[in-house]
Amino acid sequence: MTTAGRLRMPGHAVLQLPLAILALALFVIDVVASVLAVIVVGLPILMVSLPATRWVVGVHRRWAATVLGSPVPPPYRPTEGATRLERLRIMGADPMTWRDIAWLLVALPLALTTSLVVLILFVLVVTGIAWWFGVGPIMVARSRIDRWFLSFGTTERLEQRVEVLTETRNQSLDHAAAELRRIERDLHDGAQARLAGLGMTLGMAAELLDRDPEGARQMLTEARQTSSAALGDLRDVVHGIHPPVLADRGLVSALRALALDLAAPVEVTGDLGGDEGGRLPAPVESAAYFAVAECLANVAKHSGAGHAWVELGLAGGTLTVVVGDDGRGGADPSGGTGMRGVARRVAAFDGTMRVSSPAGGPTLVTLEVPCDSSSPRTLPSSGTA
Repeated sequence: MTTAGRLRMPGHAVLQLPLAILALALFVIDVVASVLAVIVVGLPILMVSLPATRWVVGVHRRWAATVLGSPVPPPYRPTEGATRLERLRIMGADPMTWRDIAWLLVALPLALTTSLVVLILFVLVVTGIAWWFGVGPIMVARSRIDRWFLSFGTTERLEQRVEVLTETRNQSLDHAAAELRRIERDLHDGAQARLAGLGMTLGMAAELLDRDPEGARQMLTEARQTSSAALGDLRDVVHGIHPPVLADRGLVSALRALALDLAAPVEVTGDLGGDEGGRLPAPVESAAYFAVAECLANVAKHSGAGHAWVELGLAGGTLTVVVGDDGRGGADPSGGTGMRGVARRVAAFDGTMRVSSPAGGPTLVTLEVPCDSSSPRTLPSSGTA
């Protein structure tokens, strides 16, 4: 531990005492309000006390991270975009909330013990050497206890990981089934119907060939037009599965080609660099392409934007894509199937989606997708998202 770090320890120790008293008060309030929540009276209290509890706990997480030299992230379930009552329900069902409350009970004796020992060693000049070499182990021990309470252990993290993988697998299977139904519907209503009509036209032309050559010639011309339309339908279906430009030229070029087909001007910027001319694993490219396509479709249908943009970047093995527009804003990720579909696509690769859309705009959708080519989630055998 550095000299500056040791000199900060007494300050931390002093601040922990009033925070410990606040923690004990919050423990009592949380417990009483949880009991009163049965008759609804405690719900407004919990709406205030639980966020206050997380604030106090967050302070100690940051201190523990500083002392231990490693992050102690808050492993809470996300509550962004939820109403106050829904946020309270999520917090109440979050097992980390109850660990926080349990920590509140032990915070006071922990603070009294560790803080007083550090302060006594600091005040007594005779024990200056003992303080200099003892403050580090004492505060490290205290921080490890805090980390044990305030973060999940290996078993709990594995259980959470299994839950996430189970959920994303089920979502991927549902999406794959929906895509298969869409392809079957497109083939049935498009190319299959045209090819059936083509067969009938050719049959009629064959019957007219001897007795009405001019009529047969007209039917053959019609059949040629029908075959061209059927070929176009098949190309559209193939394009919906995996655009050829994406396979041939990569994500950036495919998105630029996609932007040309949109009514509003869309600027695509970014350089993915990397190996093979900036190519990413094929499943990641496909997932990112269709996620951006869905975002741009939402821009065209709902935003009223006059301009949109797509920014791509690759850093630390993570692909970051920002889709923005200068429209009216107010986009709600939970309000439609489009944005939920985007979230499912990136979640299949352990990716995330964040939406910022204040009233009046701009709207920014940020996608982050891990794309380490050694990951089993991005190998070609995993298919598209």
